[in-house]
Amino acid sequence: MKKQNVRKMVLGVEAPKKAFASENHDENCPFTGNLAVKNELIRGIVVKKDISKSATIEWTRSIYVPKYERYELRKSRMRVHNPPCIDAQIGQEVVAARTRPISKTKHHVIIQIINKEENTKENESNKK
Repeated sequence: MKKQNVRKMVLGVEAPKKAFASENHDENCPFTGNLAVKNELIRGIVVKKDISKSATIEWTRSIYVPKYERYELRKSRMRVHNPPCIDAQIGQEVVAARTRPISKTKHHVIIQIINKEENTKENESNKK
């Protein structure tokens, strides 16, 4: 088995500790693979996770409506690649960076988990 090279830093983000384990090698990972990322970052919350190393992130933004002189909240969703060295879970806030097209719908990859706490429905029901 050949020794893999792990990038220690990508866009100012340090590689996760899982990236240095040999079982977490992925060609479409900016840390363990050969994937180049661009400095276009998106911050969102993981709302869906697939087995096929994919995830859906969602973020909200406020838009001004001149007719009513109020702001409305709009949501956007995007499919991103979820490398095994990061393995973001549902409810975690993440940062995704733009990259070359990985598939038909995936053009971004998760490079950092901002908060480790999961905000799933199960955790909220246990707090009550």
